[in-house]
Amino acid sequence: MAPKVLISDALSDAAVQIFRDRGIEVDFRPELGKDKEKLAEVIGDYDGLAIRSATKVTPSILEKATRLKVVGRAGIGVDNVDKEAASKRGVIVMNTPFGNMITTAEHAIAMMFAVARQIPEASASTHAGKWEKSKFMGVELTGKTLGVIGAGNIGGIVCDRARGLKMKVIAYDPFLSDEKAEKMQVEKVELEDLLKRADFITLHVPLTDSTRNILGRENLAKTKPGVRIINCARGGLVDEAALAEMLKSGHVAGAAFDVFAEEPAKENPLFNLPNVVCTPHLGASTTEAQENVALQVAEQMANYLLDGAVENALNMPSMTAEEAKVMGPWVALAGHLGAFIGQMTDEPIKAINILYDGVVSKMNLPALNCAVIAGIMKKANPDVNMVSAPVVAKERGIQISTTNQDKSGAFDGYIKVTVVTAERERSIAGTVFSDGKPRFIQIKGINIDAEIGAHMIYTTNEDVPGIIGTLGQTMGKHGVNIANFTLGRKEAKGEAIALLYVDEPVDQAIVDELKATGLFKQVKPLEFSVL
Repeated sequence: MAPKVLISDALSDAAVQIFRDRGIEVDFRPELGKDKEKLAEVIGDYDGLAIRSATKVTPSILEKATRLKVVGRAGIGVDNVDKEAASKRGVIVMNTPFGNMITTAEHAIAMMFAVARQIPEASASTHAGKWEKSKFMGVELTGKTLGVIGAGNIGGIVCDRARGLKMKVIAYDPFLSDEKAEKMQVEKVELEDLLKRADFITLHVPLTDSTRNILGRENLAKTKPGVRIINCARGGLVDEAALAEMLKSGHVAGAAFDVFAEEPAKENPLFNLPNVVCTPHLGASTTEAQENVALQVAEQMANYLLDGAVENALNMPSMTAEEAKVMGPWVALAGHLGAFIGQMTDEPIKAINILYDGVVSKMNLPALNCAVIAGIMKKANPDVNMVSAPVVAKERGIQISTTNQDKSGAFDGYIKVTVVTAERERSIAGTVFSDGKPRFIQIKGINIDAEIGAHMIYTTNEDVPGIIGTLGQTMGKHGVNIANFTLGRKEAKGEAIALLYVDEPVDQAIVDELKATGLFKQVKPLEFSVL
């Protein structure tokens, strides 16, 4: 029986035709994207679901989707898909990460022009029959300093376009290497330097715990008087109320926003302020971009449903169905090793070295490499997937090297990941036991045997009495149950580590309390995607 796909959001006719040309039965019902009850009634009849942003793929929808094998999102963001619930039900979630980069970058440039010359207000005034030529005094972009926060895919395109406008481009991105910055012909700076120097600031980073309110009240106060701020990335990167105050005071000369902390944005502190340009999340809204992502998602879904090929999957690496049966635990391990190092590393990464030993050295190493790199990069970009991760790493100038060798020790196979920065090297190794569960077996050259859990805390200390008691008492005091407790040391009274697997996230109060004891050199809460 031919696979059957439901399209529940607006997709182009050409995308629909791709499915039909490949022998896939397709129902085009865009009205279902806003009718979750009706969607739940019919979803059980389909093998694939193609969506944009309107359709919400919730656990309750997935529970009814008894045949569903793949969800394809025509676009980048998948906030409307419960990826964990999809993974648990064996449903692959795909997106199209590269279809609208140029469109979004161009919108940021357009918004910069608009706020520099007060174009929307001047247009409204002229349409009203006024001729207020002297009222709308703008500024040139030529010769001005553009501060780009986030120099990845979209930010990199903005940098290139801005240089074409003869702007001086400075960029803040913790993962931008000196070599990549030189190749892009931009000046790499720290955030405080960018805030002080930039005439225009544009943001191109995902919304994470570390980027939320990156332009908060304190940082906004550090900006150059007369600065203009553009946000076409994600709502929540800028404290909108604080920005509104600084616009009213005149410290900030203008702002252009395509995204808002709450969307749809019916009310906002920035609305109706002079020289504030607002658009309703139009960054990817061009004919070309919408067509590109629609065609891409149709091809990807057809390839998977007919051939088992996995492309741009957010919850599964690219590999054949046969490989997945054997490699699944090793792929999980590779991702955990990367996630550990990614969460531990704050400085720009120059190189990632991956060693495969024994049985794992004979597997699909490109897929395993993708899992490692994606694990590392997710701290900076939560939307990164197994396919896009190597591209992101390459664009940031990170060198990737792999070594494979025959069985060399007690384990049938293991993976060791080493990250190189300008300040240090950091390594971790792991294996898969016969029960199919991944384990960490070495950190910083110290041998351990640590089960991996969703919530963990890692500490380093001198090998002295009282460490176990302090960790146990502190967790108990805060009501945090310890599922597994692993210790390791290089030598008696030398450097030691502890890795605790706990039942819930470790909050900052626990971290601060442990640090205050003076017993620990480092205390780091960690999170892992363990299904």
